[in-house]
Amino acid sequence: MDLRIFTEPQQGASYDTLLRVAQTAEQLGAFSAFFRSDHYLKMGDVDGLPGPTDAWITLAGLARETSTIRLGTLMTAATFRLPGVLAIQVAQVDAMSNGRVELGLGAGWFAEEHAAYGIPFPKEKFGRLEEQLAIVTGLWGTKLGDTFDFEGEYYRISGSPALPKPVQQRIPVLIGGRGPTRTPAMAARYADEFNLPFVSVEETREQFGRVRAAVEQHGRKADDLVYSNALVACVGKDDAEVARRAAAIGRDVDELRANGLAGTPDEVVETIGRYAKAGSQRFYFQILDLDDLDHLELIATRIAPQLG
Repeated sequence: MDLRIFTEPQQGASYDTLLRVAQTAEQLGAFSAFFRSDHYLKMGDVDGLPGPTDAWITLAGLARETSTIRLGTLMTAATFRLPGVLAIQVAQVDAMSNGRVELGLGAGWFAEEHAAYGIPFPKEKFGRLEEQLAIVTGLWGTKLGDTFDFEGEYYRISGSPALPKPVQQRIPVLIGGRGPTRTPAMAARYADEFNLPFVSVEETREQFGRVRAAVEQHGRKADDLVYSNALVACVGKDDAEVARRAAAIGRDVDELRANGLAGTPDEVVETIGRYAKAGSQRFYFQILDLDDLDHLELIATRIAPQLG
């Protein structure tokens, strides 16, 4: 079972804080990747200080200050970047990390952060996402010496040299979401991994089933994709420690146990088992208290060994 760390820096985290988490996750050896969200505005009742950090600038820095852990986004917002520029940015960070980058790409949804920083928030986002996926993967896949052209409804590219090339032969692309039709079809065409954030075991089973069917209909093997869940983590050696960590992130213990990877290590292993039976192969532990590095150590030493 593959375990990863997922952070939400818009809630309040400096680059140095993120670096400590990424380096700790790498040193512990139990986590294959460090991922972060791509947001510019806090959510909920937090101060968000010292303010937002940019996802790809962060990952570029981490690329030079880590050596083995993989790096990526859940999810980069298509509304934030032009696809040609995004392809260059991700390929560059891939080179800076010696081939450790993964790209999660989503449509973008948080209207308030667009308003707060002057970012256009178009009505038709899904179509733009589809075109961005076609362009980014098309640029990376263009043979050296050839050029890339694209004529879409939202984006047009003419005679692009399609440079630079990533270090990896194929940068893994993550797509996620609950949409019953267009999302599975898009994943079937472009994804290396399909991710579901913060959903139940039953919804996981149903959506993975739709995606697997769409992948096979597209002419690929369903097992060509990795299927994953992102869930909030709140693990403690005992009930008192679970309660302390829940209070630190302003959440209710019972709600966390019902909807996340919460409880004692044995309880969390049991929860992971239920998701695994629904088809999940990879888990992103959403860590909300980024100063609590002992939380990562507990997961690494008491949960990871039980999962093989």
